[in-house]
Amino acid sequence: MEKTDPRYGAYLNILKEELVPAMGCTEPIAVAYAAARAATVLKDLPDRVTIQASDNIVKNVKSVVVPNTGGLRGIAAAAAAGIAAGNADDMLEVIAHVDEAGKQRIRQFLKTCDIQVLPLTTDILFDLKVTVFKGSSRAMVQISHFHTNIVRIENDGDIMYQNQDCDEVNTTVLTDRTLLNVEDIVDFASSVTLSEVDTLLQKMVDLNMAIAEQGVSGTWGANIGKVLMEVWGDDIKVRAKAMAAGGSDARMSGCELPVMIVSGSGNQGITASVPVVVYGKHLGVDPDTLFRALLVSCLVTIHQKTGIGRLSAYCGAVSAGVGAGAGISWLHGGRYREIAHTIVNALAMVSGIICDGAKPSCAAKIAMSVEAGLLGFFMFQKGKQFYGGDGIVKKGVENTIVNIGRLGRDGMRETDREIIRMMLGH
Repeated sequence: MEKTDPRYGAYLNILKEELVPAMGCTEPIAVAYAAARAATVLKDLPDRVTIQASDNIVKNVKSVVVPNTGGLRGIAAAAAAGIAAGNADDMLEVIAHVDEAGKQRIRQFLKTCDIQVLPLTTDILFDLKVTVFKGSSRAMVQISHFHTNIVRIENDGDIMYQNQDCDEVNTTVLTDRTLLNVEDIVDFASSVTLSEVDTLLQKMVDLNMAIAEQGVSGTWGANIGKVLMEVWGDDIKVRAKAMAAGGSDARMSGCELPVMIVSGSGNQGITASVPVVVYGKHLGVDPDTLFRALLVSCLVTIHQKTGIGRLSAYCGAVSAGVGAGAGISWLHGGRYREIAHTIVNALAMVSGIICDGAKPSCAAKIAMSVEAGLLGFFMFQKGKQFYGGDGIVKKGVENTIVNIGRLGRDGMRETDREIIRMMLGH
């Protein structure tokens, strides 16, 4: 792909928009960010806070620990952290630098402030409004569609900012993801000047491997990563999925280390990167080869998620595990043909895993998804594959990805509603 090709610049922009650092699960962090921004507009410590959140946000915040809060969980805790100890300018790292005094302020704020969490009736899967009050003054911040996309700011009823021209796939503030396709992804990964992306990718390696190491060495959640290696040993295929699971073990249980996210998700960022890095080290590849493999993995993940949407009943770890399989195929010398078959094979196996919110079991789903990505690659290496007409698989990788988008976006919509009803005890 030539630098003069418009797709080249678009792919670079997509990477810069998607690969960003975040502290903690991105849904509670989005709540903290909106709350911190609203408090900044209010210019005072609120005495009352109202948080209105769409069901999918409630689902993903309910069971996960908010980092830097001393183990607190839930929407109210996330909002309190942003208001009492956050820095809105840090966006998805809004509560990355909370000290012990800040943790005390968060707990005190929760005790003294009237915080209400209300359902938000909306057709938008990711929709969040945080309104803060001080006496007769109030400020409101609304975030829609993705975690940092502020679409409206109000101060005492006056609109200070508004940009609601977006939908689940396209927005006016993000590069068009619908131009992604596997053939072009492989072409871009082969030809991109690495100096344009190497700093970003090295940061992804550093951050995501650090939390993976923390996960397999410490005691976090259900310790899926540690269990995998204790039971099945240190074989490279086990280690690749165990390290990814370990990163999620730590992240879902409040580890105070940042990660580089993909498709708005730290778990997907970990899953798309850690197995590729582990395999790269095992194979002894040079940094350039590793970075190009990471480009394949991340862009294949984003490509799948574009049709599904950022929040769905379809587990995002599946998309990232498939992406990791594609990246590992690259490390073994695979190019378009091998990568396309790896993707189709893997999608045929695990495209029914549900998302029931962020929590410790995400680590196990990551392990299963990476396993599918690996098996998809090794199947084709052995001359085996799934064919069009095998269930939801269609002839051609792009046709299969379209089907997966339809399944996750449309077919599982009622599944998503039922999951949310179960989680809320309805």
